[in-house]
Amino acid sequence: MLIRRSKLSNSSRPGISRLGNSQLAAYFFVRNQRQFRYIGLFALIGFYGSNLSWRPGRWLFFSLLVSVVSVPTVLADNFMEANAQRAGPGNPIVGNIISASERCQECHGEDGNNTDSRIPKHAGQYASYLVKQLHDFQSGARQHEVMSIMAEDLGGSDMTDIAAYFASKQIMQGQHTQDYPLARKLFFEGDKGREVEPCNRCHGDNGKGGLAGNVIYPVIGGQNKNYLRAQLVNWKLGERTNSPNGVMNKIAKPLTDDEIEALANYISGL
Repeated sequence: MLIRRSKLSNSSRPGISRLGNSQLAAYFFVRNQRQFRYIGLFALIGFYGSNLSWRPGRWLFFSLLVSVVSVPTVLADNFMEANAQRAGPGNPIVGNIISASERCQECHGEDGNNTDSRIPKHAGQYASYLVKQLHDFQSGARQHEVMSIMAEDLGGSDMTDIAAYFASKQIMQGQHTQDYPLARKLFFEGDKGREVEPCNRCHGDNGKGGLAGNVIYPVIGGQNKNYLRAQLVNWKLGERTNSPNGVMNKIAKPLTDDEIEALANYISGL
């Protein structure tokens, strides 16, 4: 029996104004981390620069110091930009509150890693992919007896915030226990004779997906095995049809039951 969640009206929707002081501080600190690092770097340059003469040895030390400070800053910036691209425009702090009140975390896990292999993990999943799925559940482009109800009255900002929260978590990881050569061949080579494209062409060698313009390639590596198997079967049978240009239906249709089983085992372990 389905237990329907309580609905939130727009007027009662949690927002930044309702966050506690510690949550607000965390939000503004995360948003401004880059500025804080640059301020620290320039302060360091100013302090040491004002106390150094033009002696070559000291300026060599100064140059090395700036390099040591700036390299981690650049790496951290790249890491933050990649995470920002994954999380999209939503607010993960607000998304945490909404996903808890909307009961998303009950099934998908507080950190996006759930224990029921039939239910998908969301940890580190691209926010834009999650938002698309929610829209598809709302419109009927994707059908599910529970998710169609859970998504029906979510607003656009609710969706982006919830998706940003799960996307901000550490990317799901599997436990690779054996090789599954049949699945590995399909994953990296596909089958040209049956027009089965290799999985890594879109989802990457480790199955962690990516973005290419407006096209979203979701994370599949480390996803729950039973969920992966069920989706491949749904694509094969045409019970799920919401991939771009029906690409997943074309790929899954020629697959045998043994190949689907092997792929589910292999990909869940990545």
